[in-house]
Amino acid sequence: MFDAQCDLAALVYDDNDDPDAVLRAFAGDLKAHGARVVGMVQSGQCADSSLSAVLVHSGETLLLAQPPSEGATGCKLDLSRLQDAGFRVADALADGADLVIINRFGKRERDGKGLGFLIERALDADIPVVIAVSRQSFADWIKFAGGMSVKLACDRHALDAWWRNVSLRTAARTAPDHTTVCEAFKSRTP
Repeated sequence: MFDAQCDLAALVYDDNDDPDAVLRAFAGDLKAHGARVVGMVQSGQCADSSLSAVLVHSGETLLLAQPPSEGATGCKLDLSRLQDAGFRVADALADGADLVIINRFGKRERDGKGLGFLIERALDADIPVVIAVSRQSFADWIKFAGGMSVKLACDRHALDAWWRNVSLRTAARTAPDHTTVCEAFKSRTP
């Protein structure tokens, strides 16, 4: 079930899309207009072991790839570096945010590891979250999110429209006149 007013959005991308560029530009525009955006956007690539994450709240770039071992091809994600990046985002989130951006939903998040804790922490604090999800991983994402997610095309128009709706609802929370499906399910979850 999808709720068009849900504060959790999946930016669903195909191989020919560039979710990182979309998220990076989106975060930059929001910050330029005074929004407190926390999170990370992927940078670099595995092909040359430059896989990194840019912390959108500080601009710092953190290497996520393990140094290549002799005879190895491609790169391997360094889980301790990913966890460190997640802790840096969590620290920034503790100071408050208007939006959290998570660079990817992958097998670690699917298995209950990786950056899944950031999503939970943000939603528990009523902070909207957007995350890039590959079309191949979307079924796993739906399970992870319990079906409570908005599915967005990998473009600025879809992302901006979602953000406008989220922003309007956030502003209206001072005098709520209705409960969204996401809010109703959230209030019933222990």
